[in-house]
Amino acid sequence: MAIIQFNKPNLPKLRAPDFSRFKNRRLGQRFLLFASCLLLGFGGGLLGAQINNHGGLGKTTIAQKQQYVSSESQLISQIAKTTGQSVVSIDVESQTTGQDFFGFQYSQRQAGAGTGFIISDLGIIATNRHVVPVGTSSVSVTLSDGTKYSGVQVIGRTASSNSLDVAFLKITDLKGKKLVPVTLGDSSKMQVGDRVVAIGNALGQFQNTVTTGIISGHGRDVQAGDQNGVVIENLTDLFQTDAAINPGNSGGPLVNINGEVIGVNTAIAGSAQNIGFAIPLNDLKGLINSVLATGQLQQPYLGVRYVSLTDDLAYQYNLTVTRGAYVVPSADGSSIIAGSPADTAGLKEKDIITKVNNVSVDDKTSLTSALSQFKVGDNIALTVIRGGKTITVHATLEAAPSS
Repeated sequence: MAIIQFNKPNLPKLRAPDFSRFKNRRLGQRFLLFASCLLLGFGGGLLGAQINNHGGLGKTTIAQKQQYVSSESQLISQIAKTTGQSVVSIDVESQTTGQDFFGFQYSQRQAGAGTGFIISDLGIIATNRHVVPVGTSSVSVTLSDGTKYSGVQVIGRTASSNSLDVAFLKITDLKGKKLVPVTLGDSSKMQVGDRVVAIGNALGQFQNTVTTGIISGHGRDVQAGDQNGVVIENLTDLFQTDAAINPGNSGGPLVNINGEVIGVNTAIAGSAQNIGFAIPLNDLKGLINSVLATGQLQQPYLGVRYVSLTDDLAYQYNLTVTRGAYVVPSADGSSIIAGSPADTAGLKEKDIITKVNNVSVDDKTSLTSALSQFKVGDNIALTVIRGGKTITVHATLEAAPSS
């Protein structure tokens, strides 16, 4: 997992104000009068605080606090009730093969668990790719009311090299059950500090566990690994949250205070406490629309490897532009994937993509999120800064490769 270091800022030194410039006595008297009033006001504030803390208005303050806590609890309870009915637990079995000490082949069954959420009353479910990896032999889904479905179909999953860790499932026989899909929100509206709720199958055994927290950051890039520390995927442009996310929560929804899904829980920092990561929902909306419309997973594909610029990254790469998708130079030139739409369109390393058609690429909308608003076959205009000059590059989106 990525290790995030916080550098100590260079704080300005504070010094006492210099009153020597008040040479004019009348001006000095006015200043002293102003200072006295200020001190009296400050002292009154302290006195009021002391009264509040020692009884005078304490009952009102406590009542207000209790009312706030009660209102927040009721809100979270309502979110858990309304959104929780659309959250499912996923159980997976897969077959793995290997070779023993004597060179004989063997096969063994492995079990796994995760979370998903219903996006269509036809039984379509969104989850993480790593919840139903390649090699999965069977998938079963359990609803919040305990109803269990076996033989669940994997509609499709993104390639392991894709930064979007997402897969889609379908319950093939609902047996007359009416499903309630989640309400999808707009992840671009989320601000650092906004309250969120995570719902999931914690540890693969505690169904519909609800935790709360805030959005702690956005635009995070991490390397996600398995329990043995082996890197299995590179994830980009993630929300960071302190809402507790545990193994088994993968694929579950991250929800705003309006009960709208704004992210998909996907990873945790194992060496830290309460540092979890979620894919912003807007990055997936194009895929969701494709699956709902066609029943198939088709992801628009450009074919560039990039980082989303921030002030810090712009400084690190010595760039004057602070927002956009920066095509990072690589030793082997692999930032522009050979034969991809980006390669055909003539994109180059060190290009900064700032717009896709009229959609700005910034700290709220990543390049992936901007591309998700289009479909395979669309011709798009990319606004690109190259060598300090702004140019327009046209590209035709293709379907993302399966590997």
